[in-house]
Amino acid sequence: MRKKEKVRIMFDSIAWRYDFLNHFLSFGTDLQWRRKAINEIARRLSPARILDIATGTCDLAIESLRLKPEKVTAIDISQRMLEEGRKKLYRKKLNGRIELMIGDSEQLPFDDSTYDAVMVSFGIRNFEDYEEGLSEMYRVLRKGGVVMILEFSMPSKFPFKQIYGFYFHKILPFFGALFSKDKAAYHYLPYSVSAFPEGDDFLGLMESKGFRELRQRRLTGGVATIYTGCR
Repeated sequence: MRKKEKVRIMFDSIAWRYDFLNHFLSFGTDLQWRRKAINEIARRLSPARILDIATGTCDLAIESLRLKPEKVTAIDISQRMLEEGRKKLYRKKLNGRIELMIGDSEQLPFDDSTYDAVMVSFGIRNFEDYEEGLSEMYRVLRKGGVVMILEFSMPSKFPFKQIYGFYFHKILPFFGALFSKDKAAYHYLPYSVSAFPEGDDFLGLMESKGFRELRQRRLTGGVATIYTGCR
């Protein structure tokens, strides 16, 4: 089975607990991270059209409404994650503000140069092919547009590196499995983060796909990183 299909099945299985576990296991800092990520877009431009890739339950897409865009489109390969996102939009009375679609991050169903900003939070490490995903982001982004990628990373400084490593590899998978009833999903998380080419390596991938004015901003001691660039 291809990685893409495994990821879809996994997120379908944990969608019902996804928001709770995100906030619980990150002690609520994931909300701050998304806010800071949107602020990084705002520093570069005021986008009229935004695309949120691997939107999950729409937290980043909802946060992006602060920028007052004309349109936000959010895609994901997991139908159940999108269903949870639709429930959230309804609860927040944001129906019609964000267009939700099933979509493949590596085969985006949009024309070239469609969006002013393209973004993804905690999703690019799940792509089957990072480079193909970046190429597609570049393709649908207009000239002068901004890409923003928020992703987990690993702290490098003692003793936070050791403390966080123990939490990430031992404590987090235990509670993730306990509350989601899916042991594999929260063992996959630390594996996927460890395998991701973070920091300067990831900026190098972005540069190889044509992005310029690249920056990275480390958050919470390096637990997460915001990567930004322009077409």
